[in-house]
Amino acid sequence: MASTETTGTTADTPVKDSTGLGGLEAGLDALETSDTSRTPFRQTLVNKILPPIVAIAVVLVVWQALISLKIVDDPTKLPSPADVGAEFKNAWLEGKLLDYIWTSISRGLLGFLFALAIGTPLGLLVARVKFVRAAIGPILSGLQSLPSVAWVPPAVIWLGLNNSMMYAVILLGAVPSIANGLVSGVDQVPPLFLRAGRTMGATGLRGAWHIVMPAALPGYLAGLKQGWAFSWRSLMAAEIIASSPDLGIGLGALLENGRNASSMSMVFEAIILILFVGIAIDLLIFSPLERRVLRGRGLLVKS
Repeated sequence: MASTETTGTTADTPVKDSTGLGGLEAGLDALETSDTSRTPFRQTLVNKILPPIVAIAVVLVVWQALISLKIVDDPTKLPSPADVGAEFKNAWLEGKLLDYIWTSISRGLLGFLFALAIGTPLGLLVARVKFVRAAIGPILSGLQSLPSVAWVPPAVIWLGLNNSMMYAVILLGAVPSIANGLVSGVDQVPPLFLRAGRTMGATGLRGAWHIVMPAALPGYLAGLKQGWAFSWRSLMAAEIIASSPDLGIGLGALLENGRNASSMSMVFEAIILILFVGIAIDLLIFSPLERRVLRGRGLLVKS
């Protein structure tokens, strides 16, 4: 008589997960869990603080070596780091250094905000309306490739030597980049997102705000970074060409003053300040925004 006992599992015995689904589920849960632990200061020091300091030190050493070894012995062509440092010191003691920076950065940021207010709706319009894209899409691309310095003479003729001329040059340089960046981001939005939005009633302005803009954010952010770069370069070109006592002395005017005075120390001072402001704006504004966008999409890999 055959035995009726079973050698498998019973109802009271847990079934062994031979396929590893439990481990897979745990792994997915771990991926969804954000790591809120703070990065150790030593790791931040080694990975983020020391590299730029070392790079600056290397540049200074090579720069001083060119002077000390008489490879470049003409101070009118290449001043020493000490001479440039003395120029910074004099500007600081005279109370002019921060004025140079603030004059340019206030114009640049305000002009960029104007460009943002114009370029964003323009980019949405070009991206979503076929007739508008066919009409002005190529014009935006052409304007983006046009050197911003070309707008300075007509802006001076139209508006005169004033801040309005500066803002006009910034707008003409930055708006095409912001609009084209948003158009590129919208073109990369999966059609499924748009269909899902329409199904839930997100159409028109509501769909643009809740569906299109969030999905197009990476491309839009790239356009903003490029728009700021164009804003800053346009402003420097305007300050160099259209300098006037009524406009104050910004970084571009400081660069032109150094050329007129044949003072390479002042020229290097202006160049270093222009680089410093550009890097500072990127580190303080655009890099945190980029990290936040990448983190929200699960693309930020913590090393």
